[in-house]
Amino acid sequence: MNKHTPHQISGHILDPIARRIFPGHIHIRNGRISSIIEDEKVREKKYLLPPLIDAHIHIESSMLTPGQWAKTAVCHGTGAVVADPHEIANVLGVAGIDFMIRDGKTVPLSFYFGAPSCVPATPFESAGAVIDAKATADLMGRNDIHFLGEMMNFPGVIHNDTEVMAKINHARTNHKPVDGHAPHLSADDLDTYIKAGISTDHEATTLKEALEKIGKGMKLLIRNGSSAKDFDALHSLISSHPADGMLCSDDLHPDDLLKGHLNLLVKKSLRAGHDILDILQYSCVNPVQHYHLKTGLLQVGDVADFIVIDNLDDFNVISHYAKGIKIAERGSALFEAETPPVLNHFKARPIQESDLHIPATGSFVRVIKVVDGDLITGATTESSPSKGGQCCADPSRDLLKICVLNRYSAEATPALGLVSGFGLKRGAIASSIAHDSHNIIAIGCNDDDLCGAINAVIHSQGGIACTTGTETTSLALPIAGLMGQGSCAETAKRHQHIETQVKANGCHLRAPFMAMSFLALPVIPHLKITDKGLFDVDQFSFTPLFQDSIESNS
Repeated sequence: MNKHTPHQISGHILDPIARRIFPGHIHIRNGRISSIIEDEKVREKKYLLPPLIDAHIHIESSMLTPGQWAKTAVCHGTGAVVADPHEIANVLGVAGIDFMIRDGKTVPLSFYFGAPSCVPATPFESAGAVIDAKATADLMGRNDIHFLGEMMNFPGVIHNDTEVMAKINHARTNHKPVDGHAPHLSADDLDTYIKAGISTDHEATTLKEALEKIGKGMKLLIRNGSSAKDFDALHSLISSHPADGMLCSDDLHPDDLLKGHLNLLVKKSLRAGHDILDILQYSCVNPVQHYHLKTGLLQVGDVADFIVIDNLDDFNVISHYAKGIKIAERGSALFEAETPPVLNHFKARPIQESDLHIPATGSFVRVIKVVDGDLITGATTESSPSKGGQCCADPSRDLLKICVLNRYSAEATPALGLVSGFGLKRGAIASSIAHDSHNIIAIGCNDDDLCGAINAVIHSQGGIACTTGTETTSLALPIAGLMGQGSCAETAKRHQHIETQVKANGCHLRAPFMAMSFLALPVIPHLKITDKGLFDVDQFSFTPLFQDSIESNS
């Protein structure tokens, strides 16, 4: 037997199915639970419970490979994730999905990958790959693909688009769940969306929205990641609707993962007064049952997956077992992650400052309005900050220039606009993480710094950068322009260093690169920008930057 494999482990057992807590012993044979014996004489001051499960996450947003991600997550008690690889799929297609699956299999955390439903997310941006209905059919037939990823093209569902409905039907034919993405969708449109076979949503930001979706049969995922934080608004559902929801992080940066994962949400839930068994329903039972996962739930005959914590107040993870083998202990993983090969798709060439000029052709401009912690952007109309016939950034008014450049073409020209809410007073930032097509996105106070940051990302063939005058600090992400090859601690340290510089330049957002990455996603209201131009999500069409008059601000 492996030296980390216990024949028996004792403590207070949390049974999430029988909804009981009792002292006893768990006996393990061949990686499975052979018996559970209740014993009032047990005095061990520790608790045994199933590992935590993130019901919706994009691993790529951590800038880590699955293997490196797992080394940190297992220390927080995470034993499985329902992972949608649509970030890398938008860059590399099916080859990117296969990369994630291969790397995930090298570590003991259970990765349940799905097939992205929207590659590209919309026809309004340039992506690096296409996964059509035929390719989706092939993916849905594979045993290592467990669900159809979030259907962001909700207009396509509502209007019965042939390609969209074919993808959904391929999932249903193979008896695999279909994830949703339906911000603000309501009433008849929501009914149509659900009737198509879509069973979850992680975009609800208010209790009213969440309750409507639950009432119509959806599983509601409470999201709390690096940018979108909906736990405070929605956590009452854990007690009021314990069978109807799950927990997820969606997108998590490496420095946040280093601090904790779902264990932090469990602690918050306990402090909010929720029963631990209801919390386990959300963080363990519901994901296993909805997605048909093989992760154990501490039942006789289950795979011996469980975590050991100190008590139900502090919820500190002492150790973590997968298939009966100890894989983490007191904050350290007991396995190594492999270094995978580099795959990428990057053709953009360095730009010149003149490529960022915006001729001032009107007196008023539409501006993307960013709110910290919210993926939904506002849209305002402001008097154009013009100088010498050019529309320029004006940091004194918190009006910054935003740029998206197609990274899959050597001939592309930047799409340009204005954004408020970042608060930068000097410098510029750029990144090749721009949901979901992952073109280069950048925000700056002046064209010179903006050009420098963009070219730094191009030079490293993907990554993030901050430029202030002659100084540029960057983090290279050579795998698809999304992930590096370093550990979570190494990546987090570099990422934190760059973010510290950004905040020293005046940015007041908690996660500026994460916030910026969603400004190119034209499926979340209200105003976004892609490499093809400024996009009005409410109208689902492009919109001009310049306006004839002041519009009502939203």
